[in-house]
Amino acid sequence: MCFKMIPLSLQSIFTVMLGPFVFFDAQKTKYLQILTSLMRWIAFTMMIILALIRIGKDRGEGHPRMAQISGVPNLFGVCVYSFMCQHSLPSLVTPISDKRRVGTLVVCDYVLILGFYGLLSFTAIFCFDSSLLHDMYTLNFTDNCDVLDIPALRYFLGLFPVFTISTNFPIIAVTLRNNWKTLFHRDGGTYPWVVDRIVFPLITLVPPIIVAFCTHNLESLVGITGAYAGTGIQYVIPALLVYYGRRHLVPMLGTDEVNKHRSPFRHTFWVWFVVVWATFCLMFVTANIILEDTKK
Repeated sequence: MCFKMIPLSLQSIFTVMLGPFVFFDAQKTKYLQILTSLMRWIAFTMMIILALIRIGKDRGEGHPRMAQISGVPNLFGVCVYSFMCQHSLPSLVTPISDKRRVGTLVVCDYVLILGFYGLLSFTAIFCFDSSLLHDMYTLNFTDNCDVLDIPALRYFLGLFPVFTISTNFPIIAVTLRNNWKTLFHRDGGTYPWVVDRIVFPLITLVPPIIVAFCTHNLESLVGITGAYAGTGIQYVIPALLVYYGRRHLVPMLGTDEVNKHRSPFRHTFWVWFVVVWATFCLMFVTANIILEDTKK
């Protein structure tokens, strides 16, 4: 989308407005994150209620089949993304001083997430025709006045992804920039000013901007990033960290040390199960991408 008479695209505006944040430090983001979380709750609740109202009025267009084998590869890709709910666990667990009931808290957290995922998914498949569902779910409410006829709310849902990405992008980008610094850091050494303040921010900012300008196919973008980068970040790296972390601690603490907060999935079998699961996810999603491309 471009503005008439002005050679600017929305990607350019996003880059100019949010790109400079990568060159600075994002601090005191508590209220920004609270606002983002509040917007997510409002948007999710709105979409669930609107879909339920339409289904309740017997105007639902979805007639899902009991099972569809061809959708299994895509299911694995979705599973990778649903696993992202775990990225917020450290921020939930770390501030708790008395961790005796932390297991109960985590279980309640997962049940709440599962409930939201279930409600959002099941209301979507019965409310909308599956062949007409947009890859970005919020667009189903902005393109159909029959579902939502209040302009202000339609604009809110339409811009909801923009708001969340705009608030999260600076935080994630600064974190990635700092990770680059840590990755290439050498003991006793310091980076030149140009490398520290220019090079690291640029290698953080340029790749996502290039991707944004080069592709508009959200389904392919989500599938590829979720399948490959997501699998490595959410499955492989945590599993290997746990495995080698335990190997490192055994000589220091011994085998008799008992962690009272230990997980019921503490056996090494579960670590390798996650790695095998990640491999299957990659295989199925790769097959799905190839099959979808051959149909075009």
